[in-house]
Amino acid sequence: MGTRTVLLRRIVAKIKEVKTCVKWPAHRQGSITKEVFPIWTYSYLALLLPVFIITDYVRYKPVIILQGISFIVTWLLLVFGQGLRAMQVLEFFYGMVSASEVAYYAYIYSVVSPEHYQKVSGYCRSITLVAYTVASVLAQLLVSLASLSYFHLNVISLASVCVALLFSLFLPMPEKSMFFHVQPGKGAPPKPPGKDAFSKEPQKDRKPVCKGLVTFSGNLGDDDPLNDPKPGNVTLRVFVQWFQDLKGCYSSKHLFYWSLWWAFSTAGFNQVLNYVQILWDYKAPSQSSAIYNGAVEALATFGGALAAFTAGCVKVNWNLLGELALAIFSAADAGSLLLMHYTTNIWVCYAGFLIFKSSYMLLITIAAFQIAVNLSVERYALIFGISTFVALVIQTVMTIAVVDNQGLGLPVSIQFLIYGSYFSVIAGIFLMRSVYIIYSAKCRQGRCNSTTDQNPHDPEDSISDTNTVTQF
Repeated sequence: MGTRTVLLRRIVAKIKEVKTCVKWPAHRQGSITKEVFPIWTYSYLALLLPVFIITDYVRYKPVIILQGISFIVTWLLLVFGQGLRAMQVLEFFYGMVSASEVAYYAYIYSVVSPEHYQKVSGYCRSITLVAYTVASVLAQLLVSLASLSYFHLNVISLASVCVALLFSLFLPMPEKSMFFHVQPGKGAPPKPPGKDAFSKEPQKDRKPVCKGLVTFSGNLGDDDPLNDPKPGNVTLRVFVQWFQDLKGCYSSKHLFYWSLWWAFSTAGFNQVLNYVQILWDYKAPSQSSAIYNGAVEALATFGGALAAFTAGCVKVNWNLLGELALAIFSAADAGSLLLMHYTTNIWVCYAGFLIFKSSYMLLITIAAFQIAVNLSVERYALIFGISTFVALVIQTVMTIAVVDNQGLGLPVSIQFLIYGSYFSVIAGIFLMRSVYIIYSAKCRQGRCNSTTDQNPHDPEDSISDTNTVTQF
């Protein structure tokens, strides 16, 4: 989403530039962003599931190349496009870019062995954060000190994505994929401890999820229908397996509620990211104020990286206190968004965004671990894809109701009041659930203690009962 905020800032500047040269109809003055920005949400939603399926079927690389081409079209339109229609087409192609992003990470997992998944995930995330931070700082310096125009920044970005496309052409083609191109007759590669819900020895403090399901990376006998070369048969079996996997995975309340938070919070986060540039321009118009949006985004990204690193180092019983953390930091997100709505000071608005993004990055890192810890890579990819799709559905409903001219068409400041209230509801729901979980755990602990007092000569049973306290 880092590229998204850069693109939005450039689109806002482009629209202002075009409006000074072209006479817009009076009834459309002030509503251009409402007609442009929602296109990304709608196209992203429409393309996500088809691209998710095609990505695995064509083994990733063609979709990575498609993403590079879509990137180039996006920046060509930003550099040379004129008028509202060009900006709407630009948003459609960026929706293709966003939907294709899954191919990049899936490709990496397909060409490395499972014991290196955690390491390469860390490398990719770190490189992305560092690159975005450096680019934001460099762009801010070029604008503030060298008075470089947005046109020249767009040309630099266009050259960068052209180089990226060139590199993608030389990527080796994977021989297998997670679902459609599984190598028959070969056992599953070893998975990191505690990452597979189908292991024979699940973690002590957590119930295994998706129990009893067959994983595609597992052993496939010669008589397995998935080995049938008929494409229709394989495709049908893959869809049936996906449905069974989702049903089994979401039978775990722990995974269900963390996925639910992921979907709702990601929808809110993307919506805020989509319109925060407009809010900043509303609080401090760029024609009359010095803008530091690039520097603020760099700081926010750096703060998010620190929060993500902190989440990996903190030792907490997330089974017991995880949803309380979701409630507390969701409340922090709500407070920061309400602050951004009520303040008239752009620096306070910037500070609110820093708090919002850091809190979200902290929680999304924890949520990713909580969802992935007992799932195989295939299951995690499936859950991630479904959660992203649900988030986009929620975001689309929010866009139609709040932003689009077909709905309420609210001004941007009022929109952030709605978004703050939205996160307040999320915080309230998870606060109530966390109270229930903690209270239930205390009651179970009390029953275990009373059982221990009544049966002092049966310590093994007592220990076994105590181990179930944190399993929800």
